[in-house]
Amino acid sequence: MAEVEFVPDEHGGVTVMRDGHPQSHVDVDDPEHLVFEYVQHMAAVLDAVHPAPEPIGVTHVGGAGLSLPRWVHATRPGSPQIVLEPDEALTTAVREQLPLPRGHRIRVRPQLGRSGLEALKDASAHAVVVDAFAAGRVPADLQTTEFFGHVARVLRPDGVLVMNSPDEPGWRHLADVVAGLRAALSPNGSLALVAMRDVIKGRRYGNAVLVAAHRPLDLDEIRRQVGRWPFPSGVLGAKELARRTAGGRALSDADSRPAPTAPDPGAWRVR
Repeated sequence: MAEVEFVPDEHGGVTVMRDGHPQSHVDVDDPEHLVFEYVQHMAAVLDAVHPAPEPIGVTHVGGAGLSLPRWVHATRPGSPQIVLEPDEALTTAVREQLPLPRGHRIRVRPQLGRSGLEALKDASAHAVVVDAFAAGRVPADLQTTEFFGHVARVLRPDGVLVMNSPDEPGWRHLADVVAGLRAALSPNGSLALVAMRDVIKGRRYGNAVLVAAHRPLDLDEIRRQVGRWPFPSGVLGAKELARRTAGGRALSDADSRPAPTAPDPGAWRVR
């Protein structure tokens, strides 16, 4: 059984730790207070593609402390959200220690991300958010062409995928993930990436938020929304992302692998 810890900070927030890995930062009193930089990037993309306060249907693959579902509820009240989180003990502990707000429509299903997504209806989500880790690594079955095919099916025509896909400098693993995403998109689909500037420049291991949609993305609006958050970050459009990930080979269910391990699992996700 995974060991779950709740580590408070001086600002009133709590970091949810599982087996020594930081999973989420939650501020129960202010769910719009997002601390992890990649969660800020995800929020910025959602604001750019589906502006508040209109409710949106969101499927989250991976739940942990439910930081982003709380943010979606706070900024878009009434949004129906499905969270696929297989660790029932973690979910129970989070609900007890960090209660969800009244009136929420967040439904946590104790299911694996892959099988849970496969069971969802076609065109049922405005957004699919993938932020899932097992032993500090993105599971292999959440990075394949087959998985992305199911994501494409579940997304509405105006839907968007945002996925945390961390990698080492050089982006050799990320290049394969991008190739799989590109193969699953419709011909009019669009790809982008959001990350901190030092990650984009290849200076260190770090989070990279992949963005995919059935229709062209408004990169200017994504950049504007990313710029509202404090971390120095950048956005790569489809052409630059293709150049940076040239040579990638799409992963299949038969040959996929987990994402690389962070060099410092205890600290890399906390900025």
